Amino acid sequence: MATAKPARTFQDLLVWQKAHRFVLEVYSFSASFPKHETYGLSLQMRRAAVSIPANIAEGFRRRSKPDKARFMNIAEGLVEECRIS
Repeated sequence: MATAKPARTFQDLLVWQKAHRFVLEVYSFSASFPKHETYGLSLQMRRAAVSIPANIAEGFRRRSKPDKARFMNIAEGLVEECRIS
């Protein structure tokens, strides 16, 4: 069984890569929303989606496990926000 190399940057993390793709998909999907939703649901979904990889990236550089876990938990909560938006 091959062991994975440790990530050197947050961009090496599979979870960050998936979160980044999710942001691109949310932007593409929300572009088709009605014009009156530009500052409503569309903006809420986009802001939450962008915050997911941002929190993963910020947590990556934190030194303590509790700090890392806090940012990952925030990212997880933002995923749920996108789900119910």
